[in-house]
Formats: sequence, structure tokens, C-alpha cells
Amino acid sequence: MGAICDIQDMQKLARKRVPRMFYEYADSGSWTQSTYRANQADFADILLRQRVAVDITDRSVAAEMIGQPVAMPVALAPVGLTGMQHADGEIKAARAAENFGVPFTLSTMSICSIEDVAANTSKPFWFQLYVMKDRDFIGRLIDRAKDAGCSALMLTLDLQILGQRHNDIRNGLSAPPKPTLNAALQLISRPRWCLNMLTTRRHGFGNIVGHVKGVADLSSLSSWTAEQFDPKLSWQDIDWIKQRWGGKLILKGILDPEDARMAVKTGADAIIVSNHGGRQLDGARSSISALPEIVDAVGSDIEVHFDGGIRSGQDVLKAICLGASATYIGRAFVYGLGARGEAGVDQVLDIIYRELDTTMALCGERRLQNLGHHNLLHPPS
Repeated sequence: MGAICDIQDMQKLARKRVPRMFYEYADSGSWTQSTYRANQADFADILLRQRVAVDITDRSVAAEMIGQPVAMPVALAPVGLTGMQHADGEIKAARAAENFGVPFTLSTMSICSIEDVAANTSKPFWFQLYVMKDRDFIGRLIDRAKDAGCSALMLTLDLQILGQRHNDIRNGLSAPPKPTLNAALQLISRPRWCLNMLTTRRHGFGNIVGHVKGVADLSSLSSWTAEQFDPKLSWQDIDWIKQRWGGKLILKGILDPEDARMAVKTGADAIIVSNHGGRQLDGARSSISALPEIVDAVGSDIEVHFDGGIRSGQDVLKAICLGASATYIGRAFVYGLGARGEAGVDQVLDIIYRELDTTMALCGERRLQNLGHHNLLHPPS
């Protein structure tokens, strides 16, 4: 393949190198995938206001996220099974983020464990928590994140039950892949990936296997997971989690202004406007269309972060213009990881950084803090 110019180029390469079940796990949504598609498509309807003959020297896209200085207002979002995109994928992505100066968030459903990532990085990372019925396990998981030095806990609120993802069912998704003809055909077509996976012993869910009573291997994990997502999760549970954690808390999965106001009352440090990448409620609105109303609802009472559909530095800038103080990339960095490992994630971050800086300059601005609705043509009300 020729030069990698943008995230779409990286996506094409990842599709060629990663087995279908794992590529489509990351790159698809639930049911008809209408919300998944809207997340990205709705960015195209937001037009930028170009300015000329403005001094655009000495630019900076540096920012802060929950008090942490970052090279740009972009963090790596939690993505499950990242270690199935590339061997030791969570470790590789965390290293790339650390070297670039942006936060990395480890998913509860990661292949590499909290301890694996902590042992292979030198700076604190963030940990994303799914609440399970087994509260004893959740308490110990929070404690493990504290012991590993994680500097923020991200609580995902929109996965009380699992949205049906048709591609995962059709592809027979499992980690590691089950010994079926379907899986075998997918792996045979990706020999480079197979050889890469032979370099690591990490092929299962490292945060769960061996840490839960009755779950000692992958055969017992699937039945446990299917029963463990907790439909009873409520706002009252956040207080217990907040006290057990005792540090910075981010609430992910906010898509409605009323829920945003409820989140403020919990005392959390930030909320993330997100529809889980279109992987939960198909037919829900796109994240970017929900952002302005949520910003209006909470004002300056809490940091508003954004997640969903970002494929470029221009998308980052548009979200900042609409009131987000920071953004997250999930699929974009996964493409880089699947295509080129740690170097691919670093390249994705560099692409977004350069696109963000160039776009800001062409809008006539030198600091992200000066961006707003005035930089857009006909911004959403």
C-alpha cells in the first residue's frame, strides 16, 4: 500500500490485516447500524468558517483533561478486545499514547490486564469500568486500578444490557477464536496476524479470567459475562463507586440533557457525550447532534467531553467549537493498531494532531480556547 495520508487509509490497511471477526467487532454497530453511520456522517453537515489575513503564528493545540496537561484534547477511548487487533494491543496503544502525551483508557474487557499495562508503561493511564452484578469483583477491580496507579476511573453507564451486534453473531466472535470452520477460514486469510499473535501469551480477557470465582478459563467466561451486566445499575450506585475509587471520575454514555444534569449531581469530574459508537441503541441520535444541548444543560458545572465518529482533526475541532473541552478516538486508533501496531497508533495521533493544527490555522485561530460557534457556518442551535 502507498503512503498513509489520513485515517481512512489506515482503516483500509487494517481491514486487510485483521481477521474479519475482530475488524468488524470494532468497525460496526448494532442492528441496522444507522446510529453508527450517523456518528460520522453528521460531522460532514457542520461547515467551517474560513478566515484569511489573520496572524496564525505561534499556534498551540495543547489543552487539559480533568486537570491533566495533554498535547491535544484527544484521549484514546476504551475499546474491548484491543489485544485481538494486534498482539498485546492494549500495551502497544498505551505506549503510543504515553509517548504522544495524551491519555489512554483501558477497557474492563481488555485482553491485556490492568497489571500488564502498568508493568509496560511509565505514566498513569485511565481505567474504564463496567458494572457487573458481582459487586465484590467490581470492588476488587477498582482496587486493582488504584494499585496500578490509574489516574482516572471512567464509568460506562450505557451497557446495562448488550445491544445486539449482528456482525459479531455472524462472525462467531470470541477471544481467542473458537475452533470452527468459519474462524479457521478467517485466520488462514490473515497469516501475518496469526504469526504476530504467536508472540504473546495474552489471548483472553486479562481483567476477568482468574479474578472471578468460577471463571478460571475462557470456556466459563462467556456464560459468566452473559449473566453479569447489571440492568439494575442506577445513579445511586455511583456514590459507592466514587467513594471506593476516591479519585477522578468520568461518566461515559450521556446522550440526553436530563441525564447530563443528573450526572452533575453525582460530583463526577467530567461526562462524555457518547452513544457507545452506535453499538447499543440503534436509532439513537448521533453524539455530535446531542452535544450542543448537553453543553447548554450543564454550562460550566462539569467538563463535557465528546466521543463518537471522530476520524480527523477537523472532527476534533468541530466538537470543540460546539462546546466540548476534550474528545476521544476509538475506531481511529484501532485502525492504526491493526494496521501497524504501536507505530500505527502513533501515526494516527500524528495525523489528527496535524489536521487539527492546520484546520485551526485556516479558521484564523491560534488557540483552542478561542474556538466557538463563531468558527462554524450555521452552527446547530
